[in-house]
Amino acid sequence: MVVLAKGELEQIALPAAQPPLAHVRAIDLSAAPGPGRAAAARALVSACEEQGFFKVTGHGVPPELVRAAEAAAAEFFALPQAEKEAAAGRPLGYGSKRIGVSGDLGWIEYVMLGVTPAGALPAASFTSWTLPCAGAAVASLSEPPCPLRDLLEEYAAAVRRMACGVLELMAEGLGVAPADALSRLVSDAESDSMVRVNHYPPRPELQGRLLTGFGEHTDPQVISVLRSNGTSGLEICARDGSWTAVPPDADSFFVNVGDALQVLTNGRFRSVRHRVVVSSERPRVSTIFFGGPPFGERLAPLRQLLGDGGRSRYREFTWKEYKSSTHKGRLATDRLCSFEN
Repeated sequence: MVVLAKGELEQIALPAAQPPLAHVRAIDLSAAPGPGRAAAARALVSACEEQGFFKVTGHGVPPELVRAAEAAAAEFFALPQAEKEAAAGRPLGYGSKRIGVSGDLGWIEYVMLGVTPAGALPAASFTSWTLPCAGAAVASLSEPPCPLRDLLEEYAAAVRRMACGVLELMAEGLGVAPADALSRLVSDAESDSMVRVNHYPPRPELQGRLLTGFGEHTDPQVISVLRSNGTSGLEICARDGSWTAVPPDADSFFVNVGDALQVLTNGRFRSVRHRVVVSSERPRVSTIFFGGPPFGERLAPLRQLLGDGGRSRYREFTWKEYKSSTHKGRLATDRLCSFEN
């Protein structure tokens, strides 16, 4: 449930104009192990340079796992509000309407969990909150496993494997060695990665206006991988500042270039600015895997991508330093400009 005061609703109301549909490049990962690998690598690089956004098919994530995780999420969000709020925490846990700590609001409720490279949720994630299961009292670590938590563990492991494969294809397309130059950041045992499930309830009647579900932003991590239940709402920003709507696709995964990947490629790849607009009478549920590097990882453009002049657009910094900076501004803040040379 999302409860907003009238003044808060006004803050997130948007004009009812419908943006044009985006052309989203589709990459078939099933062709990558064979003769089509080089072509897939080139297509990935092109998509990251042009939009910083693409979708993947032939991804190998079991559809029955996706459907089960989606059903468990819907069951969780249908729980009484008091039970969901028992899982509240910052930054991990259940939340509603407030995004971050700087005043951003949205027509959204969500669950956010930390994940390890194996996909399991570290015990530390549950020291300050617990995840309730439908039809049961609030669950604790000693109680029977919660279906949503268990499914998200398995889901995160499958999507991480796919994300690492995508990053290795990117490295190949860029001509970067070794093959795991990018993927090691997400597969590392200390990788700072998360999985987030967003629920956007059907919008209230607002005389034809739309609502901001999740305000415009870029993702700070290396890569983010999103799947939704086939309900529209996701929009991406073009280089000229115009917005286009992403056609829903319940069978594919959408991939965003994150800020860290923009830095690693010295700006060659573009971290895509995106948002979610609530315009449907159907609820939208999206699950996003955020692949981040270890906190102590030093980030700077890869030497192989500096070009003839050898000029780096960004100064070196740690992931911990950059992630901390994301908590100091609003969602729409351009965070990378403070790290440019």
